Amino acid sequence: MADLELREGIVFRSTGSWYEVKDLQAGQMVSCRLKGKFKIKNLKVTNPIAVGDRVLFHPDENIIEDILPRENYVIRQSVHKSAHAHLLAANVDQLILIVTLRSPKTSLGFIDRFLVTAETFRIPATLVFNKQDILDEEELAYQDELAELYSGLGYGCIKTSVMTLQGIDELKAALAGKTSLISGHSGVGKSSLLNTLLPDLDLATSEVSGFSDKGVHTTTFAEMFEPEPGTRIIDSPGIKELGLIDIEKEELAHFFPEFRDLLNQCRFHNCLHINEPQCAVKNAVEEGQIYISRYMSYLSMFENDDNRR
Repeated sequence: MADLELREGIVFRSTGSWYEVKDLQAGQMVSCRLKGKFKIKNLKVTNPIAVGDRVLFHPDENIIEDILPRENYVIRQSVHKSAHAHLLAANVDQLILIVTLRSPKTSLGFIDRFLVTAETFRIPATLVFNKQDILDEEELAYQDELAELYSGLGYGCIKTSVMTLQGIDELKAALAGKTSLISGHSGVGKSSLLNTLLPDLDLATSEVSGFSDKGVHTTTFAEMFEPEPGTRIIDSPGIKELGLIDIEKEELAHFFPEFRDLLNQCRFHNCLHINEPQCAVKNAVEEGQIYISRYMSYLSMFENDDNRR
């Protein structure tokens, strides 16, 4: 029977029509193509298979026959097809966002969009504040405030520097034994961090443009690395924008943990927390219990017609 020849593997790299699959039985990498065209029910995506997917393939024919059920997945709005999404990764244990306050500056709006995305997919998230060595005292104090804000909401916060090796051991410990998707704007030092964590990688890095204070893309496709058994790191392309997918405006507040705790305290059960009277969320903002930056991020996402940027 042909089915007896099928083996299970995990997709480590996708470059378009070819996939690098780790044969879980033999423990080696195999280049595979996808059999025919896969269509995923209720999910319009530009790529049917993502890094992290568990698949069944023919080792002799190098053809992927099927995609096994996913525990979860992470998608973003497709750059080229507005009606489609692009799968970033599948079957991940945590999302890691590399953040920098300078060269380039990561906006709070982007951080909050990332965290809403994590909440949407019910995946734990950690913020890694990188490039500690270039920050002055004022910036370091501001960063401490941000770390206090986000850690208070239940998100992990780690401060790192490739130059001084600050936080590298802490980050390594956070990644151990998990499958982690690492994201961030181009230029935040993602590749440099990974090279420090995994010296054998030798990933390409680039300088930040002095003219635009924005990074140059060095990762062009997602790829997974396995520094040790059970620890897998997915390096994703630098993300310029992170569109929110399929979130109804009425549901948006549910993905802000500090809002979620107050939702049953508003006067109206369908309160949108914008113009309604006796709104517990607005009251909490006015009383300083909810950070104004988080509320402004909520308004920005809400007011955008399709909840995307």
